[in-house]
This record gives sequence, C-alpha cells and structure tokens, in this order.
Amino acid sequence: MIKISPSVLASDFSRLGEESILMKNSGADWLHLDVMDGHFVPNISFGAPVIKSIRGLTDLVFDVHLMISDPFKYAEDFASAGADIITFHYESNSDVSDTLDKIHSLGCKAGLSIKPGTPVESVFPFLDKTDMVLVMTVEPGFGGQSFMFDMMDKVKILKSEIAGRFLDVDIQVDGGINEETVRIAARAGANVFVAGSAVFKSDNPAAIIERLRNNALE
Repeated sequence: MIKISPSVLASDFSRLGEESILMKNSGADWLHLDVMDGHFVPNISFGAPVIKSIRGLTDLVFDVHLMISDPFKYAEDFASAGADIITFHYESNSDVSDTLDKIHSLGCKAGLSIKPGTPVESVFPFLDKTDMVLVMTVEPGFGGQSFMFDMMDKVKILKSEIAGRFLDVDIQVDGGINEETVRIAARAGANVFVAGSAVFKSDNPAAIIERLRNNALE
C-alpha cells in the first residue's frame, strides 16, 4: 500500500501543531519526525518532548526516524511520547537485533535505516524482525537535498529479497522526493515516501500529496 509521510523537518517549527493538523487534513498517511542529535548526523532537530506536545493534536501515524547514536537507550522515551513507528540506523552504536526487539517490546513497529554508503545487504539478517526498511536517498542530516538516483538499485535488490522470503516489510525512501522522483522510487519497489519541502513549501499540500500518491501508483 502506498503511504505518504510528510517530513516536519521542512515545516514551520513555530506552528508545528497547526502544520501537523494540516497534514492530516491534506490526506497524509503518516507524519515523519526526524530526530537528530548533532552527533550521529551534523544537525540537531528536536526530541521526545516536542513529539509528545503534538501527539494529542492528530491521530496520524507518527513515523519517528532516529538519527541518533544510541537508539536503544532512547527508544522508550520516543515510544512514551507517542511514536507508532521507530526507525533507527544500522550504522548507529546500538546492537541492531536488541534494538529491534526493544522497540517491539514497547508496542511500536520497528524500522531499520541505511545511509547511502551502506550496502543494502547489511539489513538482510534482520528482515524477519523488521517492519520497514528506510533507504536514504540523500545523506541524512539536512532537508532540501537532491535525490540520489543510484540508490534505486538498493531498493530493487531489497524488494527482491523481501519478495523472495515472502515477508511483509515496507520499503521507505527519504530525501529529494517530489512528483517526479516518487515515480522512480515506486517503480524500483518503494511504497512509503517521505516528502518534506515538496509538501510543506507548497501553497496546496493536499494537491501535492494527491499527486505524489497518484504518481507512485502509475
């Protein structure tokens, strides 16, 4: 199933609550929340308290992407703040299997992300306990970057592995997603699309979300 997950990294942080409600009213499926610690990636965004502050404003699925060094340590904070899905990086300092188990124990779905330089095969040993794999299509840490077309080979390989093992695992792409690149990513095998600037910088987010969804279905 196609899912559109607007990234609040591109939103007006002074109106985060209103922006979250707007995404729900505009037809978004999920809300993508990028958590950056200034260590794992060279930027700082927000933490669990900010997520908790908007949790009561919308019933959108909170798709929390932890770009932090020690996701195992902080997973409980984000689950308590209202995360529905917690995605962390294969390249983090936490043990991958233990962190996936912990996220599930907290009642959340667990996602595993890889940076552009990480081979997609790295996640294969964990697919049977992973609900989603996030293939970064930009270097993580900053919004507004250009889509890396060569990452689509990873998506194709991942899609084939998931299908060959008869697993139910979403494939998410994040970075440079717009009305054109969403087609390319969907054809490669992705079904969850994180779009930041394309949605939040638009005068008509609902129209953009609809076009993203339609283009992904082509």
